[in-house]
Amino acid sequence: MDALHLSDRMAAVAAYVPNDARVADIGSDHAYLPANLILNKRIQFAIAGEVAKGPLENAEHEINKHRLNEQLIPRLADGLAAIQPEDEIDTVVIAGMGGRLITQILEAGHQGDTQYDTIIVQPNLDVDVVRTWFMQHQYAISDERMLFDDGHYYEVVVAQPGSAHYTETELQFGPINIQENGPIWRERWSRELARQREIMEKLVAADQTQSEAYTNYQQTSQQIEEVLADASK
Repeated sequence: MDALHLSDRMAAVAAYVPNDARVADIGSDHAYLPANLILNKRIQFAIAGEVAKGPLENAEHEINKHRLNEQLIPRLADGLAAIQPEDEIDTVVIAGMGGRLITQILEAGHQGDTQYDTIIVQPNLDVDVVRTWFMQHQYAISDERMLFDDGHYYEVVVAQPGSAHYTETELQFGPINIQENGPIWRERWSRELARQREIMEKLVAADQTQSEAYTNYQQTSQQIEEVLADASK
């Protein structure tokens, strides 16, 4: 992957960035995403935020390689502290981290009445934690997508300012994912259901049906079954 050729995962994230946006890509690493968006004349300006010097140097190399120094600024800072008022950032991207770390970054960067027009996240795990943060901080989920890339399932979630209330099921599986019932989303949860059932069979064989673990797997399996059934209606 480079600035000219994004991975399927990063291309999915890029597709949600509004045209002519001013973007802060937090944890940008090589700055491939913002560089690609600028090279394709999709956005006006971007910050590539990094918390460590090594990744920042990678971003600087990519920026210099494509001569994007005026439109793409690398900045060493912790999370959304990379954003300065004069940047006039309206879109925040945080991709490739755990959901709990993403929420920590969002929480630290939302002091007072701070809000951004669009936040695009791609958590590697704990997606429900991020959805919960959005709901609790006056962001409504405007779009979602699950994709399969390089042997892994990934979710992209887009949020914009607005009041919304989601059920525990919607927080776990995604309100828009459930509504759209997409083939990759359905495949991912069908595989998880099969995995849960396989574990339950092993617990049955070990005479562990009265165990707490068996009860937990049973409850999770039932929840997945119900969600898949409801999504198909």
